[in-house]
Amino acid sequence: MTDMENTFTERMARDQALVEDYLRNAFTSEVRHADLQEAMEYSLMAGGKRIRPVLTLETCRLCGGDWRAALPFACAVEMVHTYSLIHDDLPAMDDDGMRRGRPTNHVVYGEATAILAGDALLTAAFGQLARADLPAERIVKAVGCLSHAAGSAGMVGGQSLDMAGEGRALDREELELLQSLKTGALISAAAEMGCIAAGAAPERQAQVRTYAQALGRAFQVRDDMLDVISSPEELGKPVGSDQANEKSTFVTALGLEGCAALVEELTRQAIGALEGFEAPGFHIWLAQTLAQRTK
Repeated sequence: MTDMENTFTERMARDQALVEDYLRNAFTSEVRHADLQEAMEYSLMAGGKRIRPVLTLETCRLCGGDWRAALPFACAVEMVHTYSLIHDDLPAMDDDGMRRGRPTNHVVYGEATAILAGDALLTAAFGQLARADLPAERIVKAVGCLSHAAGSAGMVGGQSLDMAGEGRALDREELELLQSLKTGALISAAAEMGCIAAGAAPERQAQVRTYAQALGRAFQVRDDMLDVISSPEELGKPVGSDQANEKSTFVTALGLEGCAALVEELTRQAIGALEGFEAPGFHIWLAQTLAQRTK
């Protein structure tokens, strides 16, 4: 590992620690009702790579903003992501029993509490946006960005397509639409909210959107590959679930070699979108690292 790679690895670890600390204290002052907050924290603090909030912080920094002011935005995105995982794991959805190396939320707390924990995290995310020490117009833009990415035009719409696609073969165009909504929309929003927090120009936000959309597509293709080639121990969740649920994936459409080539091409597209930024090194390293991840 080069000195530059070490620097970026350490920087990501610092960002992750900031996010972990913020999330750990997010609900400590709330009145606790039954086991609701415990269930929320169980999934919120289950670990994970924290790619989305790190992307918010680092994109704010890339655009010349104060990453500290962007921290509520970053953690709001992670709350939305966590809520989506809780609901995706439910028996009515993907019916998964393990997530990040431990039992899923509904296995521990029951389906009703898991649904409510997800609902509460989604609602809390928008409360976090309102807490940001930023001009009101930037907060309003962030609300619009996150709500669009999380709703029927984004992540929820993608999950709907995912469920509707079970048991039938999807072509590449259908898979790309599904992924762009279910996974890509929130990754793009995470990066764009970093731009919004920094008050970046629209053309810079457009570049970041292009970067994040390519990054998100590469992330999902690699995820589909890992569902085939990885192990439950390494991945922290069951493998082969896509095949078991009769879901079409990029692997079924392109094969492993085709997927590897697509990840490489999308990573090049992501990096190319950063042209003109003063110091895009972290974002380049992140794209390359995610393209090669093993879990």
